[in-house]
Amino acid sequence: MKPPLLRLPLPLLALVLLNACSSSSPVKREKIASVRPNIAQQRPSYQPQPAPYKPVFYTGTFPKPAALEPAVDFWRKTYAIWQRSEVAFHDDRYLDVVYEVMTLPGYVAEGLTTEQKDMISQRREYWKAQLAELESKLRYGAALNANDRQLIAKLESNGRSLNSVLPGVSDRLRSQRGTRERFKRGLEISGRYDLQFRKTFRDAGLPEDLAYLPHVESSFQPSAKSSAGAVGMWQFTKAAAKTFMPGGDRIDQRYDPFVSANGAARYLSYAYGKLGDWPAAVTSYNHGIGGMKRAQNQVGSDFVRIVDSYDGPAFGFASRNYYAQFLAAREIASNPEQFFREGIRYESPLAPGQYLAVE
Repeated sequence: MKPPLLRLPLPLLALVLLNACSSSSPVKREKIASVRPNIAQQRPSYQPQPAPYKPVFYTGTFPKPAALEPAVDFWRKTYAIWQRSEVAFHDDRYLDVVYEVMTLPGYVAEGLTTEQKDMISQRREYWKAQLAELESKLRYGAALNANDRQLIAKLESNGRSLNSVLPGVSDRLRSQRGTRERFKRGLEISGRYDLQFRKTFRDAGLPEDLAYLPHVESSFQPSAKSSAGAVGMWQFTKAAAKTFMPGGDRIDQRYDPFVSANGAARYLSYAYGKLGDWPAAVTSYNHGIGGMKRAQNQVGSDFVRIVDSYDGPAFGFASRNYYAQFLAAREIASNPEQFFREGIRYESPLAPGQYLAVE
């Protein structure tokens, strides 16, 4: 049964058809000292590699078709295995094709130095050249070496035909830095908000696991800002906040996690009513309701088909992967001991009106 739509003034409803609430840009980390004791004790040994994870394929409120598992697995690794000193070079369409995970030498902070950025850029150019050379060799029938054959094996994995994936392979090269430390910190901070966020979505008649969305949006940092102008833990733009967070003319309520959570509930209720399923509604948080409606009109309501074949304006890597990121974050946050064997020290819950926005 669809959740009840919240009544909104008609002139405002059109705003959401062209604008998403969020941006995927990096955010500033928050410095917080307090922790909740005795939730999960810190273990003396650090184990970055979790026990082998067995993927779960499920249907229901937030379905995970088998076709999405490579993308979900990629984001599980990004969030919970690859550290911030590690950079994966991969295909941006076929996320199981990872050419290399490079470890940056020395100390690596949240922000990279110019030298570290240059190292990543040089390695990216190396792999781009390797893939372009492979394309050229196969086009002209030149002899292949052992490295070429290894690349072909990666591209043909999961039953793909080389002819279908080879065109444009060098242009699809992308690098992804690990975020294990930031995701773990987000889990700790989430202890402040999780219970209240879940109540907010429950009271709105929505799935309470939508409370995991800030892991994707901001790593639960209330002062998060994006280059696109989205701010706060729930990453609202001004236009979306004007529609779904009314009454904020004098102060910017986007920095209040609890007010923003109510705004997110209003938005997602409306998005679900317009789009009809949760994969599309969750993706609209990044791509906009209007954008997802155009995708459904063009290729149909099958979400896997939208991800595979829709090429509408601005439906790029971030939008294609947003739902897979949410699924990965949901799996990790609901089973953190599987991925963070050293333990998580959750912070104490806050009440609405009691929050840290800018420190």
